Amino acid sequence: MNLKNFTWSVDADGIALLTWDMQGKSMNVIDESVGHDLNTAVDAAVADPAVKGVVVTSGKDTFSGGADLTMLERLGQTFKDAIKAKGPEAAMADFFEQSRAYSLVLRKLETCGKPFVCAINGMCLGGAFEIALACHARVASDNPKLRVGLPEVKVGLFPGAGGTQRVPRMADIQSSLQMLLKGDQLKADRAKAMNLIDEIVPADKLIEAAKARLKAGVDPVKPWDKPKFKLPSGPVYSAGGMMVWPPANAIYRKETYDNYPGARAIMSAVYEGLLVPMDTALRIESRYFASVLRTPQAQAMIRSLFVSMGALGKGLRRPAGVPASQLKTVGVIGAGFMGAGIAYVTAQAGMDVVLIDRDVEAAEKGKAYTHKLMTDQVNKGRATSAQREALLAKIKTSADYADLKDVDLVIEAVFEDPAVKADVIKKAEAAIRPDVVFASNTSTLPITGLAQNSVRPDQFIGIHFFSPVDKMMLVEIIMAQKTGDKALAVALDYVKAIKKTPIVVNDTRGFYVNRCVGNYIKEAHLMVMEGVPPVMIDNLAKQAGMPVGPLTLNDEVAIDLGLKILKATKAQVGAQAVDPQQEKLLTFLVEKEGRVGKKAKKGFYEYLDNGKKTIWPGLKAFVGSQQDPDAIDRQEIIDRMLITTALEASRCVEEGVVTDPREADVGSILGFGFAPWSGGTLSYIDMIGTKAFVKKCDALAAKYGDRFAPNKLLREMAEKGETFYGRM
Repeated sequence: MNLKNFTWSVDADGIALLTWDMQGKSMNVIDESVGHDLNTAVDAAVADPAVKGVVVTSGKDTFSGGADLTMLERLGQTFKDAIKAKGPEAAMADFFEQSRAYSLVLRKLETCGKPFVCAINGMCLGGAFEIALACHARVASDNPKLRVGLPEVKVGLFPGAGGTQRVPRMADIQSSLQMLLKGDQLKADRAKAMNLIDEIVPADKLIEAAKARLKAGVDPVKPWDKPKFKLPSGPVYSAGGMMVWPPANAIYRKETYDNYPGARAIMSAVYEGLLVPMDTALRIESRYFASVLRTPQAQAMIRSLFVSMGALGKGLRRPAGVPASQLKTVGVIGAGFMGAGIAYVTAQAGMDVVLIDRDVEAAEKGKAYTHKLMTDQVNKGRATSAQREALLAKIKTSADYADLKDVDLVIEAVFEDPAVKADVIKKAEAAIRPDVVFASNTSTLPITGLAQNSVRPDQFIGIHFFSPVDKMMLVEIIMAQKTGDKALAVALDYVKAIKKTPIVVNDTRGFYVNRCVGNYIKEAHLMVMEGVPPVMIDNLAKQAGMPVGPLTLNDEVAIDLGLKILKATKAQVGAQAVDPQQEKLLTFLVEKEGRVGKKAKKGFYEYLDNGKKTIWPGLKAFVGSQQDPDAIDRQEIIDRMLITTALEASRCVEEGVVTDPREADVGSILGFGFAPWSGGTLSYIDMIGTKAFVKKCDALAAKYGDRFAPNKLLREMAEKGETFYGRM
């Protein structure tokens, strides 16, 4: 048998072992050749009367993370080419058949008449879990890292190889919809409770248990292929069904605002598929899959959240020829909230940390943050007390800069004051080795200015973390004017080690992410001053696809920080650089009312002890009047928030702050959650079209001022019909 990705052997009992072990890859992934191999293996099992059943497993440490989505990108390009060559109707027919080829292979496996058991040894996601679901039984190892699930919705798609049909035929409909719509990754015990896994066994007994199950007898006919099959939750059109579907639709719309075609397709495919026999249901699923795959939302999300993010995580921007860094110990200066978070993620990555502050007591308070986070993990059963103590042992606290003598990288995270940072740079550089890179974690101060305090500016770089450090996946690396390749390589190696996604930007005030999110928040401030109801602003932002509204976000990051940045900008750049209405609002909130944000339980919102929040009544009195909500153009409010943010991204491209659209898009989604359905700030412009985007900007500029005026680059691109991805 000619198999590219699998090995095949048959034991004396007639049980075949089909082991997935792709050569040259650390993890099995699904591509066109995997589907071909599975088809060949099914044919071989059917043709050989000596084969009584098949165990499907993995030869790697884990089962598979699912499909290589670049395959779907290629399929989309093939479709576009086919339209030109064959016309839209013939191209669509070909596209439909190609997009369902893998689904047909799994259905063939499911109905071949020979029993298949999937032996899951680790992570098994997406199309790989659809293989498991198509098998006639599933045995999982007790590996604590094992996860199963169908996370396709997170990249704009949905399970297109039977996942939307098999899961709700095996599990209750509420659990099925939640799993599919959230893209949940389930532990083995949860999957077993949902009937998606049949048995959990010790890892070293996995294959033995799978074979034993086949010997004991596994029905090669799935329940739904038998005449008397009943759905776990009963028929769609029943009293029980009516208790599920109307509220499920309401919850879906509340959570997604109908921004995601993939999520909508899940609802439709499950609903319609449960009304018909399996083969018809799979055809329905395939039609939705082909339709969703062609949407601009899915294409943009696949590109940004899978292809681009993967490329950045693997070192897309790492300079060639620079040897890999050997980072064993990292110095972190400043044990406040940010520094404590940096120390935690660094220790979690296996590196030792020297945590420096003005005195040991302050440094110990920073170390206590790691204790708190690990204690939370222990209480949830995700870590042990021994693991907590081992992690704490990796963090050494000190007030003596001499303790930095053996570190391989220094990251400062002290108070946002140029004089304070200058003093830290001087003290640290006097203690560290000449070859050690110095990184500044700052969200407001230009790195080039800070680097002027360094005696080795070529080894000075910005590493901008986002709060909270342990949860935020983005790190913004900032190149100062004299930053060299070695500093960039070390910074990227460090970010890779802590398993976060880096973007590399050139130096400017606010860098890239904060410039964009600053515009988003600023526009909300100006709307408040215009009398737009604050709750309406936040709700429409969420309707636009933002994870939180701008006023809520401002409360969370601190209003006083925003005022401080505004004042610093005014002092260093000039009064023309700030909006007087925004300054008036923030000055009133912070300096007159002491409303600094959620940390004080009072900002734009009042934060109640029961966890709820309500808008502060004094805001309306300060503004003086409020517009009638029914008279407000809701789409215009949405446009103002998204367009001002994307427009700032285009300015960053024009100024050379961002040099790659992939970094702009990934940075905007991971940094502040810019409408993921759009694929990011520049994909949002490309999706609208530069000509139409410029037209929208001009209309808003005529009504609200020059802050909406398109930059020169955008106008040039609009005239030429260019896109950012086409141009760059």
